[in-house]
Amino acid sequence: MAQNTEVLVLGGGSTGCGIARDLAMRGLEVTLVERGNLTGGTTGRMHGLLHSGGRYAVSDRASATECIEENEVLREIAGHCVEMTGGLFVQRPEDPDDYFREKLEGCRECDIPARALSGREAREVEPYLAKDVKRAIEVPDGAVDPFRLCVANAIDAENHGARVETHAEVVDLLRDGDDIYGAKVRHDSGPGKRTHRTPGTTEEITADYVVNATGAWAGRIGAMADLNVEVRPSKGVMTIMNVRQVDTVINRCRPKGDADIIVPHETTAILGTTDEEVEDPDDYPEEQWEVDHMIDTLSELVPIMSEARTIRSFWGVRPLYEPPGTGTTDPTDITRDFFLLDHADRDGVAGMTSIVGGKFTTYRMMAEQISDHVCEKLGVRASCDTATEPLPGSEDRSVLDDGMDSFGLRSPIARRSRQRLGSRAREVLDTNEANPVICQCEGVTRAEIQDAISQSGSDLNAIRIRTRASMGNCQGGFCCQNMANELHPEYDEATVRAALDELFQERWKGERHALWGEQLSQAMLNYALHATTMNRDRDPANATESDPVEYSAFDGGRARAEPHADGGRDGGR
Repeated sequence: MAQNTEVLVLGGGSTGCGIARDLAMRGLEVTLVERGNLTGGTTGRMHGLLHSGGRYAVSDRASATECIEENEVLREIAGHCVEMTGGLFVQRPEDPDDYFREKLEGCRECDIPARALSGREAREVEPYLAKDVKRAIEVPDGAVDPFRLCVANAIDAENHGARVETHAEVVDLLRDGDDIYGAKVRHDSGPGKRTHRTPGTTEEITADYVVNATGAWAGRIGAMADLNVEVRPSKGVMTIMNVRQVDTVINRCRPKGDADIIVPHETTAILGTTDEEVEDPDDYPEEQWEVDHMIDTLSELVPIMSEARTIRSFWGVRPLYEPPGTGTTDPTDITRDFFLLDHADRDGVAGMTSIVGGKFTTYRMMAEQISDHVCEKLGVRASCDTATEPLPGSEDRSVLDDGMDSFGLRSPIARRSRQRLGSRAREVLDTNEANPVICQCEGVTRAEIQDAISQSGSDLNAIRIRTRASMGNCQGGFCCQNMANELHPEYDEATVRAALDELFQERWKGERHALWGEQLSQAMLNYALHATTMNRDRDPANATESDPVEYSAFDGGRARAEPHADGGRDGGR
């Protein structure tokens, strides 16, 4: 099977989806392929910070300027994905005064709105800050939902004619001499909407131009065509707490270091992050000490943090790019800027450009620059409108009000549904059908779940990133089965069971490093609910002739009490 397209975009993260949207809006025929879910790579493993640029105002002012510019753009075009929390760079007594002054000066030179606060003023903004905080710098940081934003870009790309294929892994690049003309893709379940782990197919997608936007995996893709893309993956742990201890982004105001940021996100707080170079972006150690270090260090800024429960932890991989000749050994020294590698100019191999480096906040700017580059290569004259055209869900700000009676939903479910859906709220929620809450922790209703199923098929993890269902305190313990039930009767029992198992396993990945105290009790409760009450550890439906379920063992008991070797007796079971 083969398919032709003008531009083939490899990678379904924020940059890849942004490129697909940009090119499709300019009238080009675009195909995007991603080996897993959208956001399955670096985009889905970040702390959700919408940068003001303050974090780079001392070390990388070019990146800082890009951040504040795109911060303002995203607030306009993606209002339903962004919460403008504001941010504080907090100085503790042991933190250097010189750096505080450099940070404030750097923010102002990069046109980042910033003002100095005393320790008392900072605690008026955030009462849970440590009592010995000396002072702080206030900046326009925000929190952004990377899942919602990435999906909105993909939806808009499709609305403009693009083809978006998830669960489609690139297994080879198509190269003829010094020309790359496409890629060979292996589908997990065939082209089109995923039907869930059914036998797949292989497809050759030919293209006039290929864009490698695979982030930390860009080097691996380049190697398929014998091209060297110098990406240095760097892992960092992030930890999700069960409550939102702060309503403002809290940054430690000191030179680079681990565990220096807290981002309020939805009903939780996300703590970040460490920075350690790794060899393989798919296979790296996840250490328990990293989680402990994160909580202990950030508790110095917000002491109440140590009293909260850790829901889960996850490790992200940054796609750092080191330009040749820099000789940098510390990953924190590598610029967060992005680079376009035109392989025709650099390597003498036409037909493909790689985009490497960068940050989530600047994804749209990155997409615009590479789209300009591709259009120039293809001789297409079309301007970019992505900085002014709202993303789906952000078109009508009036929909994002605080009314709670619409659609028959009670507070706070109506408010959270409207925040997630934005201007699509009426389209999705205005239904005559029963609309119960499926996920209690995140307030996700049946209408939202069914809307996501219409977009994602039986892939419950894709439904999760569209709705946040199963991402709350119980981590799916109380709602995974409810989500799976919504797949019936459109999908058969085997498909629904497979979807449920995959979703629950994905939730478990991030829990296993946070299992102590109350979280261990929660995990044990989830196990009891699923493995015993629902019998998922020994499902009769999976019994075989060689390994049947002995139903009599469940209620047969013993005919009479049997003596122990020590003379005692055991009662019947």
